[in-house]
Amino acid sequence: MRSGAASGHVGYFHTAGCFGSDEELLGLAVPFLLDGVAHGEPSVVALTGHNRELLRSALPASAPVTFLPEGAVYQRPATVIRSYRKLLTDHVAAGATQIRILGELTQVALDATWDWWARYESAINQAYDEFPLWSICAYDTRVTPPTALADVMRTHPRTAGPDGQHRPNADFTDPTLYLSEPRAPIPDPLQHADPVADLVDPDLSEARRTVRAADRGHVPPAEVDDLIVAVSEAVANAQRHGRGPIRLRLWSGTDRIVVTVTDSGAGPKDPFAGLLPAGDGANGGLGLWIAHQTCSHVALYRHSDGFTIRLTVGDPSH
Repeated sequence: MRSGAASGHVGYFHTAGCFGSDEELLGLAVPFLLDGVAHGEPSVVALTGHNRELLRSALPASAPVTFLPEGAVYQRPATVIRSYRKLLTDHVAAGATQIRILGELTQVALDATWDWWARYESAINQAYDEFPLWSICAYDTRVTPPTALADVMRTHPRTAGPDGQHRPNADFTDPTLYLSEPRAPIPDPLQHADPVADLVDPDLSEARRTVRAADRGHVPPAEVDDLIVAVSEAVANAQRHGRGPIRLRLWSGTDRIVVTVTDSGAGPKDPFAGLLPAGDGANGGLGLWIAHQTCSHVALYRHSDGFTIRLTVGDPSH
């Protein structure tokens, strides 16, 4: 039997916990975790920095709450989904009837790379729905941009308050609809300058050579190799499923490489593309999923001229 607000709920009980002070964070977190402990439910924390230590000091030292390694969780949305699905599968196999997770994104995720984390928050409504999971996604209203908070309300079915109340979000949008909306990411400052490479209808060998030639030693070699694979997959998908002309543009900075691949088509039909693996890759889903596992940031967006995928390796914080 599930306990607490999720009692009687089947599947994923996904809540946003917005707070504006240390006291409000503790009001959200401590009862949530200790109630889980009292009911024998695995209770997991994925916080960083000040909030992590604040919560740790507020919990009884003997409380069997698992703190995941700091900074190791929320790096790439697709890898988070993969790792959490394994964690949830293991707990269910061990007999858990409910798992509780309290997590928060990094500041970088709330700023330059928010577009793919907003997609993550929407997609996990489906990705975790086979598990008896109750999560509180913590958002500090003092540092979370208003545009991101608006997305939080659209991607979480309900809000958890420091008073223990859980309220439905009137703005919640079905993930299939939300993920299908055209949504341009924040432009990378490198894109304000002319690209160092601008190719029309490149073949795969030319695309790979162009990325390799842009490497100036500022990005780790393994990440450059990953970008070569991701760009090759993006061009191949555009050739196979998009409409020409296909345009590849590349910018190289002191700490990152940015590549866009644009075609005149509508982009992937699957709104979850990249975040969840799609079959054997025959429809492009597996290549996008691999890119989401390896690149520092991936942006997918539709526009009046067609569809663009933007791939970044190195430091995406700009």
